[in-house]
Amino acid sequence: MSGECTHDCSSCKEECADRSAPQKEKIHQGSSVKKVIAVLSGKGGVGKSLVTSLLAVSAARKGYKTGIMDLDITGPSIPKAFGITQKAGASQDGILPVSSAGGIKVMSINLLLNSETDPVIWRGPIIAGVAKQFWTDVAWGDLDYMFIDMPPGTGDVALTAFQSLPLDGVVIVTSPQSLVSMVVEKAVNMASMMSVPVLGMVENMSYVICPDCGKKIEIFGKSNAHETASRHGLSMLGTIPMQPELSEACDRGAIEYFKGGWLDELSASLEKL
Repeated sequence: MSGECTHDCSSCKEECADRSAPQKEKIHQGSSVKKVIAVLSGKGGVGKSLVTSLLAVSAARKGYKTGIMDLDITGPSIPKAFGITQKAGASQDGILPVSSAGGIKVMSINLLLNSETDPVIWRGPIIAGVAKQFWTDVAWGDLDYMFIDMPPGTGDVALTAFQSLPLDGVVIVTSPQSLVSMVVEKAVNMASMMSVPVLGMVENMSYVICPDCGKKIEIFGKSNAHETASRHGLSMLGTIPMQPELSEACDRGAIEYFKGGWLDELSASLEKL
């Protein structure tokens, strides 16, 4: 080693045993999670939080014990979508996640801040450390599924999650624009490089339905998501339209009460893992 090891592989170019075979973090003592699914994209604003929320709601409706780890530390939105305003508690066992109205356990940095509008002005290694703590220090209990809402891009938090958490797979979220598809491929390639299986792709903002004639209108132009998925040997497992009612449900914190079958195929595939 050319210098003292900081144990932060994202800022290190050396080849060592820790880098080539990173150790998975142990979940909080007394907690267990059967399946851990990360929702990822190479770009912000494509709907990762929406897809994460809908998948968690779908799993909970089927009777599974479900949790969401919001790792978008600088731009958390999961508590807002679920209408959660209560702060996370603490006990001798660790940090206590907040349960939504439908029983989904949620942990987000916004549940630890004095105000939901307080900015998180931290450097990458600190934010990455929080990602680990949400796994090791939060008393999740017994869960069938944990869905991880990842931040945009392929930086510190994504690397920490891929190396430190026992991911069973990732879902890639994209939108119809060609620029987004190009950036999304970075996320697909990162998952491949980190040997984490990509379960499939979901396209958000695919189309709008004309309220008068019912016709599908591709306002961003013809999608090339299927071509992108095919190029990487992936399946398209859902397309979500632009729907005002869906946006309003998130804004009102009522995502658990919204019904839509766009991700039924993806939800079914998760049950087969």
